Amino acid sequence: MVQIDNSKEELLKLLKIHNIEVPKNKMDLVDSFIGNEENKSIIHSVVSNTNNLMSKWNLQNRIAEITAQPVRIPNGTIGKPYDAKLDFEKLGWKDVIKYEFEGLNEIGLSFDKEQAHITGSPLKDGDLKINFKFKVEGQADADDYSIKVIKLIVNPDPKSLWKQVESDKNDPFWKVDNLTVFDKVGDKHIVVSSKRGRSHANVGSFREDDFAFSDLSNGWSIVAVSDGAGSAKVSRKGSEIACNGIVEYFKSEQSKKNLIDFDALVAEYNSSEAAETENKLNHFVYNTLGKAALSVHKKLEEFASKNALTLKDLSSTLIFTLFKKYSTGYAFLSFGVGDCPMAIINKEKTEVQLLNWIDVGEYGGGTRFITMPEIFTNEKFATRFSFKQIEDFSYLILMSDGIYDPKFVVENNLVDIKNWQAFLEDLGGKNAENNKVVFDANNKDIATELSYWMDFWSVGNHDDRTLAIIF
Repeated sequence: MVQIDNSKEELLKLLKIHNIEVPKNKMDLVDSFIGNEENKSIIHSVVSNTNNLMSKWNLQNRIAEITAQPVRIPNGTIGKPYDAKLDFEKLGWKDVIKYEFEGLNEIGLSFDKEQAHITGSPLKDGDLKINFKFKVEGQADADDYSIKVIKLIVNPDPKSLWKQVESDKNDPFWKVDNLTVFDKVGDKHIVVSSKRGRSHANVGSFREDDFAFSDLSNGWSIVAVSDGAGSAKVSRKGSEIACNGIVEYFKSEQSKKNLIDFDALVAEYNSSEAAETENKLNHFVYNTLGKAALSVHKKLEEFASKNALTLKDLSSTLIFTLFKKYSTGYAFLSFGVGDCPMAIINKEKTEVQLLNWIDVGEYGGGTRFITMPEIFTNEKFATRFSFKQIEDFSYLILMSDGIYDPKFVVENNLVDIKNWQAFLEDLGGKNAENNKVVFDANNKDIATELSYWMDFWSVGNHDDRTLAIIF
């Protein structure tokens, strides 16, 4: 191969760099200058060194560009699946020929080269640094890797931010923070859990919810749930008085005698189509349950008076259901004030019957309490009672708004059996925590299972939770 000598062009370029222009009449001088072999060698050496220097400069400059280039990847959350794409093409890194990550494994992540994704579940939180070690085109295998620091912010698990501060056991109205019970009730079984909300546990305040249940000696059983208002001074006591008070009322001899009269009404109701029988039955329910609700209100009134409190200090909702098995099926007598729903799900789990309407919407989001005297004089008082009859049922469910709000969100969702079926699936383990409750009377762990399930995470829903399930 014939080698072309470009010494003249190279010399002219070097002279031009130094602002020396050679006129045409001196080109013979240039020819004479490069005719000297020593000069020619120096020219080639200068050009070669210059090219080598520029190559090194461009290489270092490119490395510096990549090192300084802002690269933002999504924030992660400790313990949660993480996935971030690192698109080399969009970043303009086509000239990156070798690379590896340092520090990913230590935080529970890895890089998939084929998919160009950082994936995994972060093991620790904070402002973390990932070293991206790389080489670009032009670097030799023996060259050291350059290091680019990529910042990854991993947020702590929101659950870990909540403290568990014990409530004051020396408080005169103290009660246990969390309570879960499994027992027999009627010819069914009940599992019920009442747990202090995270918002209360975080500051060491009390569980405001409460519940009570009992078999009566006349074949009836009763279950009650109450939600104490968080803004009320001693609503924890109000909810306790409300639940225990309603059970005590129906355990009285007079109440048991009154319910005996109901047996005859049910028999008449099931053997007659007369509207008069239905009217008598509705009047009985209104009269009997109305007196029971009023008796609870009076108990609260008496307690407030004896302890220098106002009724408002004891503000609590109250829902309760009495149920009894007859030859024709189960009868349910219910009352509700506040925003806690009650429902019966049929044996096939294809239908739901609500036992009360809840106090939302009409009052601009504010609920009503059994401590409010106006409840008993309001024109809607009669609609707070219900009588239902069903051949058999799979579940009778009572809950406070700590369950209702995250699981049903709005009142309209309560009427759709699909939402209740989804709720039962949730209880069956279809949830983020994979916590499962097995509704089997022989399941010795059922109370523990429900207690674990009650700790589900729901953003913005950290109120007390009470859930009673009869099955």
